[in-house]
Amino acid sequence: MTKKPWHYILNHMVKYYANPLNETFSALADPTRRAILARLAEGETSVTELAEPFDVSLPAVMKHLRVLEDAGLITREKEGRVSHCRLNASPLQNAAEWIDPYERFWRTRLNALETHPRRRHGRHYS
Repeated sequence: MTKKPWHYILNHMVKYYANPLNETFSALADPTRRAILARLAEGETSVTELAEPFDVSLPAVMKHLRVLEDAGLITREKEGRVSHCRLNASPLQNAAEWIDPYERFWRTRLNALETHPRRRHGRHYS
């Protein structure tokens, strides 16, 4: 029995141009990529040095680097056969600016919650 062509399901990855903030948060969603960024915050390094601490293949690390590069979080430069990576913190600043109003909202709420028992019972705790 042969299958007709229309019975096959194809899995296509759709590449679309997303909002830069979405790309930043998507890139940050993976712990390996966050660890790579933490290492790059210490300074520029080679791809090989970046891959050393991870229990994954070099091609897997390269895929993570591509996601970070597409999000604008890193830049890569090639010198001969060695690729070097550098952190670009601008997208992180944009993410922090987006988060800031929510941080202020929750800080205000938590401060109000902290003072609520004091007002209700007329007690002052140190």
